[in-house]
Amino acid sequence: MSRPLRIEVAGQTDVGRKRNHNEDNFAIFAEYGLYVVADGMGGHASGEVASKMAVDTLQEFFAATADDPERTWPYKMDRTKGYEENRLVTGIKLCNLRIYEQAQRNAKQRGMGTTLVALFAVEDGVYLAHVGDSRMYRVRDGKIEQLTEDHSLLNDYKKMKRLTEEEIANFPHKNVIVRALGMKDTVKVDTRFEAPRAGDTMLLCTDGLSGPVTDEKICDIVVNAPDLPSATNRLIEAANENGGPDNISCILARWIE
Repeated sequence: MSRPLRIEVAGQTDVGRKRNHNEDNFAIFAEYGLYVVADGMGGHASGEVASKMAVDTLQEFFAATADDPERTWPYKMDRTKGYEENRLVTGIKLCNLRIYEQAQRNAKQRGMGTTLVALFAVEDGVYLAHVGDSRMYRVRDGKIEQLTEDHSLLNDYKKMKRLTEEEIANFPHKNVIVRALGMKDTVKVDTRFEAPRAGDTMLLCTDGLSGPVTDEKICDIVVNAPDLPSATNRLIEAANENGGPDNISCILARWIE
């Protein structure tokens, strides 16, 4: 039998250089093996309300279902998925509904929403879930791979037409999200399962990091930093050195024998 791997985690958020307040939220719920990064949007500081609601609602749902697995869920289980994956998806759908209802009740918060990327460690691996353009990467054997696909207008265009690097750089609606929590009363959550190996590092981040900093640079920092807290520091420094156009949040999780 191989010995079970343990997970080391570090996370950090920074306002960046151009914004006057931080609409990102992140959370490390080690007791549930749940790690979450959310990037809020919407005027009047309601973006940070949405991202905080997402993080808080997910924690509340996981706390409730940890004590009582038989508890009635707000959504039917998807029979094609197992219990743990359903638990993650249901929690995120509940976040979506709460944000949407809050925005309907309060005219100032109309149109608020948030992206979300989450990692949920279970016995035999991890479930990843995301909505929007916050990303999950895996660094393995010195190489980086993006494990999520952005729910953005730019990515939709990329899939339809083969854009040149220059067209991508000059794309006028780079920051338009086609799917987020709070936009409608229901949401589709993308999930996948991964089996981490010893030495793997997963990165959850907002586009404040993945926008200004290249994948290669992110990989280089993660591989060469002495520990995870230093790596999160250096990632945020790199985004700020490249202009820090947005709030920057990241969580790093590493599997160790």
